[in-house]
Amino acid sequence: MAARRSVCVSGRNAPPRGAGWRLRAASLAVGSREGVAAVKPSSQQVSVGGGWVSLERLPCTCPTCRRRLCQPASSHEHKLNFKKSKELCLSYIQDAMLQKQWKRAAEFLTFYVESLEKDFSREYVGPSEMIWRIGTEILCHHSHSNMKEFNSFIEQMKTLGVKRYLKVCLEHAFHLLCNGTVDEAYQNLSLAESWRFGEQTAIQDKEMTHQAYRGLCYYMLSKQKNILLEHGQDGFEDLTVEQEMHSSFRKAAVNLKEIIKIPGVWDLFVKCICGLLEFYGDNNEARQVLNEYAYNSKSANPNAHVYLYQFLKRHGESKKSLVSALKILHEIVPSHELMIDFNTMLQKSKKRKKRRLGLEVIFAVLDYAGWKENVKAWSCLARQVKQIVISGKHLDWIKQEWNSRKDWWPAFHFSRYLAKSNWQENASLSCEKALVAGILLGKDCKYFKYVSHQGCKTQVKRFRIMKKFVNKHNVVYQRVSGLSDSSVQP
Repeated sequence: MAARRSVCVSGRNAPPRGAGWRLRAASLAVGSREGVAAVKPSSQQVSVGGGWVSLERLPCTCPTCRRRLCQPASSHEHKLNFKKSKELCLSYIQDAMLQKQWKRAAEFLTFYVESLEKDFSREYVGPSEMIWRIGTEILCHHSHSNMKEFNSFIEQMKTLGVKRYLKVCLEHAFHLLCNGTVDEAYQNLSLAESWRFGEQTAIQDKEMTHQAYRGLCYYMLSKQKNILLEHGQDGFEDLTVEQEMHSSFRKAAVNLKEIIKIPGVWDLFVKCICGLLEFYGDNNEARQVLNEYAYNSKSANPNAHVYLYQFLKRHGESKKSLVSALKILHEIVPSHELMIDFNTMLQKSKKRKKRRLGLEVIFAVLDYAGWKENVKAWSCLARQVKQIVISGKHLDWIKQEWNSRKDWWPAFHFSRYLAKSNWQENASLSCEKALVAGILLGKDCKYFKYVSHQGCKTQVKRFRIMKKFVNKHNVVYQRVSGLSDSSVQP
């Protein structure tokens, strides 16, 4: 018995059996509360509070827990014991799932179902939904699970509660699609749409999120059909597949269009509806959908502007439109990866206002630790700062950006420690940074001095030119730092 108990707790020595046998028993056990035949107690169970608890599947095998659950007690104490036992077991399931111990999670789920079966409390806990969600997750990851067991489990879950019938059907269809069984997924969706159960049918059909996910499922199905069509041969079968593909596209469009009318974050659905519209060549409507999602949404969703920018770029729209989309993205997420593209476009502009914005954008990007060692970002800054210094115009732009950073950028970017590590790891990075450091902090900057000294040993010509440039324009450091005479070493 002791050996058996250790299996139930740890799951390490469990025999190589499928997870489905446990979860099928689980669905039957929950049925005692929802109109399905219950599992009978075995000889290895003890009576607790009017119910039966398996000694082999207690959530804890220590003597304290056994005494707490099995000792004679009042009816009220029995109910409390069962409640505590369920909560403890549920926490064990959660812990096992978080640690990806799927066999152990299946063991505890079995005990949890037994607890629900013999729970006589009047408090509703929605057990079938709990079993459905946990059981599905376990079966998707369990090493001995297979499609047959998953399908069997899901079919039983469909019978345990009409209030979530369509949700279970949708999840089943998604799982089938992800495993490449396109035809089964299509049949599953068709059967789900023909399902009728009084008022519940209308209630579930009107749920917007359910409608949207149904549209998403049809979108995935149509994409799968399109792939089959591209690799197929001419003939009757191809014609059938094409008809099914267009039918799925239409159903997806009908279901997805409604959800994006509601303010909120609907990234996945917006991408799908725009993909459908682009597939049929309706680019104007796709652009309208993206514009409305980006500008009419109450929430500042950066992805909305990313999708709009990508669409505009994909269809060769004007730079003015591209800059407009990225400008708002810069205000929401100044450290976004598209800011490099934004800076490049702004620097190529003939308008002074846009070039000024470009300098602001690249400085803002480098305020974030994730960009500290990005060669492209430092190259953009070095190139623009050098252009300004050579022209002798707009030094006030540099000064304005540097004023808010001169107290913390030297330690953040230009310490001697960083000079050594940058030089060892990426010489190109240290070269770009050294030029910026020399201009902003002068020729006596520790970062500039170290890198230029090391560089002169290996790339003499390149670093001599850089040293000469910084020495010649050392006055720029004085101007941007607000100094009248000689510099002070950082």
